[in-house]
Amino acid sequence: MERINSQIAFGNQDLKKELEELKIEDTQLYEQLIRAFKNLQENAFCGIQIPKRLIPNEYFNKFAPITNLWKYNLPDAWRLIYTIKNNEAIIFSVILEWMDHKEYERRFNY
Repeated sequence: MERINSQIAFGNQDLKKELEELKIEDTQLYEQLIRAFKNLQENAFCGIQIPKRLIPNEYFNKFAPITNLWKYNLPDAWRLIYTIKNNEAIIFSVILEWMDHKEYERRFNY
């Protein structure tokens, strides 16, 4: 797949605040997320696309309109969930949330 540079955005302001809190509370997870954001900036499609039929309704309700969903595997079985949006010539990787693997399985009914 072609490498597409993107800008990082957050699905909501609360998520950005949570990231700032991680700087103090969980520096390891914070650093892993920052590394993931850099990778997404270099290539928006570096994650794994989640089939549309598996996208939880919660994402459609909370982040509408949403047409695609991607996951980026983090160390220690954490998952970063994002969507890719195109605003004319700018591609955005919109961070929706991050969660541990147990929560990921629950959310996606695995």
